[in-house]
Amino acid sequence: MSKKAKFGIGLVVGAIAGVVAGLLTAPKSGKETRDDLKRKKDEVQDKATAKAEEVKGKATDKAEELKGKARDAADEAKTRATDLKDRATRAAESAKETWEAEDGRDERKANKK
Repeated sequence: MSKKAKFGIGLVVGAIAGVVAGLLTAPKSGKETRDDLKRKKDEVQDKATAKAEEVKGKATDKAEELKGKARDAADEAKTRATDLKDRATRAAESAKETWEAEDGRDERKANKK
């Protein structure tokens, strides 16, 4: 877990603890205190849900971005591999032609003797 995430979690836990402590020490009736606690719980829950959705959206966007980059890298690798294969094939064909030409000269020289 990153330092920012740990700090964020600590901040939320600290805020909740502060709110609870403030409500419990406030001079209110039990019903008022329970209502305040429920309201604060709902607020924190809503904020946490919104933040989770935001993080989920960002993670999805990043995943799509990385998929695209991976796809592009794979396409580039495939293109380079095909190019390398074609160059190797041409080099082998050229070497074969050169070898056959040299071999033919050697045979003609041997036949002249």
